[in-house]
Amino acid sequence: MKVKMERTLGILKPDCLKRKLMGTIIHRLEQEGFEIIEGMIKRLTIEEAEGFYTVHYGQPFYEKLIKFMTSGAVFVMLLERENAVSKLREVMGNTDPAEAALGTIRREYASDTRHNVIHGSDSLENAQKEIEYFFS
Repeated sequence: MKVKMERTLGILKPDCLKRKLMGTIIHRLEQEGFEIIEGMIKRLTIEEAEGFYTVHYGQPFYEKLIKFMTSGAVFVMLLERENAVSKLREVMGNTDPAEAALGTIRREYASDTRHNVIHGSDSLENAQKEIEYFFS
């Protein structure tokens, strides 16, 4: 039986890069079977962050999220592996590190729900949209 590979988007957030955790998190993702197909370090403009997080527009946390995501460099990754979307969500853990399972990236490295070191697509259809947003 042929394994169906999936692609998903991951973003190592400004807190991850500022705390020099990029290598640690990438190593963890590679150990979990992810391959980085493409990646780039960039500083998001306000317009890029607003466009990417438009789904959260109007939420009470939206402005703080945009400010945070434009506060420093991020590492945007196109990741591939079997069941990439669900596996990345599992490895990342809950948005709130206090509720994340032991051994997950957010439980180990995040400080709060905003400063949670990593973003990952939440569905196959959103993965496709998010990948296209950064990688044409």
